[in-house]
Amino acid sequence: MNRSLVGALSALLLGGATLVGVGAAPATAASPAKAPKAVDFTGTVALSNCSGSVVRTPGSADSDPALVLSNGHCLESGFPGAGEVIVDQPSSRSFTLLTASGGRAGTVRASKVAYATMTDTDISLYQLTSTYAQIQSSYGIKALQLSDSHPTQGSAINVVSGYWKKIYSCNIDGFAYRLKEGDWTWKDSVRYTSACNTIGGTSGSPVVDPASRKVVAVNNTGNEDGGRCTLNNPCEVDENGTVTVRQGINYAQETYPITKCVTTGNKIDLSLAGCVLPKP
Repeated sequence: MNRSLVGALSALLLGGATLVGVGAAPATAASPAKAPKAVDFTGTVALSNCSGSVVRTPGSADSDPALVLSNGHCLESGFPGAGEVIVDQPSSRSFTLLTASGGRAGTVRASKVAYATMTDTDISLYQLTSTYAQIQSSYGIKALQLSDSHPTQGSAINVVSGYWKKIYSCNIDGFAYRLKEGDWTWKDSVRYTSACNTIGGTSGSPVVDPASRKVVAVNNTGNEDGGRCTLNNPCEVDENGTVTVRQGINYAQETYPITKCVTTGNKIDLSLAGCVLPKP
């Protein structure tokens, strides 16, 4: 469980609309389509032990206190126990905000752990002392947006690690009904193709869909040694209880459920209709 998600801002292919002459003017040659914007580190952060990203939901306002997404197992207080859910825990943790090229833009600081768990999923959400507008004004950096829909098998993804300043590119190979690692079990986990060979320190990296440029998951683990359901060696368990071990394959936790649990002011409200995140 030492994999970090690489917070990635994937490239969006700009369309090749063609301008033609008007009236009696001769038609002009079509402009060549622009190359996809290079993947960069905009919106990502480095933690002391993991990676992360500044994120917002579709309903977040610029005046809201910003949120940093990482893994539950990246908490400064240690791994939450199986069944444990943390809400509104004071924190003054600092995060290094990165420039597009991976340089240091500045430091942002938490006011609290708004939500964290390693039950059903592996996420932490820190609320910052800065708003999205303040971060953009001070550093020229926009937050990454969380997708509000389930990711798609076969789609391209980028895993962007703020800790290592490294970006991985691969595809979503499929989904694990249950992913079990030691005492913890996660539901409907994203399984990467082998090209995303994430390493320790990439935990908490955002997984970005380059087509939408939205975060669809958060990187969290991989099977290192071929072990069966042990620490750093998660196993897949299907609906019938059949266990599959995939050595060298890495995983992430979907993030669209987060969007169903955030209300006005970027507050986590676990009582919202459609919110399925575990409750304390």
